[in-house]
Amino acid sequence: METLTTTKHQILSAYEFRHATKEFDSHKKISDSDFDFILETGRLSPSSFGFEPWKFVVVQSNAMREKLLPYSWGAQKQLPTASHFVLILSRLPKDMAASSDYIKGMMENVQQLPAEVMQGKEKVYDAFLKSDFGLEDNERAMFEWACRQTYIALGNMMTAAAQIGIDSCPIEGFNKQEIERILSEEGIMDAEHFGISCMVAFGYRLNEPRGKTRRPVDQVIEWV
Repeated sequence: METLTTTKHQILSAYEFRHATKEFDSHKKISDSDFDFILETGRLSPSSFGFEPWKFVVVQSNAMREKLLPYSWGAQKQLPTASHFVLILSRLPKDMAASSDYIKGMMENVQQLPAEVMQGKEKVYDAFLKSDFGLEDNERAMFEWACRQTYIALGNMMTAAAQIGIDSCPIEGFNKQEIERILSEEGIMDAEHFGISCMVAFGYRLNEPRGKTRRPVDQVIEWV
């Protein structure tokens, strides 16, 4: 097994370095290899039952960014200046149902499970949706649960970026309905299967941020 050489200090330094970058240096671009690395950490991220309900749309077209800008109040400085801008889409409830073609395809073609294992996993997953988390009868809750999976990938991509000196900013400040309308009209998002979960901008900071503020350990962690 290949030895992992990243130290605890290096990892914590990346967390200290990372901040919600409000404006990027538009003259500095992330290399293709570095951004492929960031995207790969998203692709390799864990998800509930391993069902990967995400899709990452990298918006590099200035024209498309300009169309999104009026409905993205939380990205007014990031959209025009970020080196790379990503829309993270999430699967809709019908795709996340235990009996859906998407879930069956994931188990059969991606996870490559034997038929009897597929049947058992589908049964457990169905019970999870209906009883354990009570999601199946609430479409909004079901969609938000799928979105929570995408946030794991979001966090991993931002941390990976910070570890190689690249800044980022997660963004929820947008009009969901209007953004989805634009993406559907432009043929970017299939509204029958996806909705938008969040946005994230990547690039290099224009200004140095103020020091990181967080609650102290004793207010955040409890040992039982």
